[in-house]
Amino acid sequence: MSLTFLANNTFEGKTALVTGGGSGIGYAIAEQLLQAGAKVYIASRKEDKLQKAVEKLSKLGDCQYAVCDIRESQQSKDLAEKIKTESGRLDLLVNNAGGQFPSLAEDISEKGWNAVINNNLNGTWYTSQNMAQAFFIPQKEGAIVNIIANIFRGFPGMAHTGAARAGVDNLTKTLAVEWSKYQIRVNAIAPGIIQSTGLDQYPPDILKGLADTIPAKRLGGVDEVAYLAAFLLSPFATYITGETIYIDGGQRLYGQQFVL
Repeated sequence: MSLTFLANNTFEGKTALVTGGGSGIGYAIAEQLLQAGAKVYIASRKEDKLQKAVEKLSKLGDCQYAVCDIRESQQSKDLAEKIKTESGRLDLLVNNAGGQFPSLAEDISEKGWNAVINNNLNGTWYTSQNMAQAFFIPQKEGAIVNIIANIFRGFPGMAHTGAARAGVDNLTKTLAVEWSKYQIRVNAIAPGIIQSTGLDQYPPDILKGLADTIPAKRLGGVDEVAYLAAFLLSPFATYITGETIYIDGGQRLYGQQFVL
């Protein structure tokens, strides 16, 4: 269990959805929200991972899971109905689910490109719109945090996810303005290199020496991202919307992310 900097009643009476909440950054965010009093749903495509996560997270509070492929809009609509039936409302949304793979631009296949765009951009859009229509707009209240990536200077080595995450960055700004009339806040977090299960798919030679490209001289932790997400969702951040906050140890100002 990680430390929490928020009072254990900060999110009392609130219900949250964290996509990709079965591991890594999503799991750490769910942990923070539970410790601060929220009821939390975690969602992803793999039920076995969700079941294992809920077994641990339930020790901290009311945590439920739902199998959902965010790339399929109908599945997120079905998830909204499930939450409405079981909890009556949704207050907080963290769009964390996504995925990518390292590749030079000239080597990305059409299938690979579409898969990453569909997952990271389209999936975030479908979930945001469906949850807003089902809950946030009728309630005239809600907070969304989108987890993107360090796209400050492009994303050499992963053009597909750079393009998708840049789309979410722009979507964050647009929705913050359009949905402000409904008292919906929308922000994004752009993590740098975070030591999490998300790194498992990368070849070891790509990760070698990464800390040297970061002014902080270390990789980030999932809890550090989770603390920021919890803050942006909390009542302490009610005048913050449309922002993308980088949490990368200063890397965007200093070094190259990956050796190409």
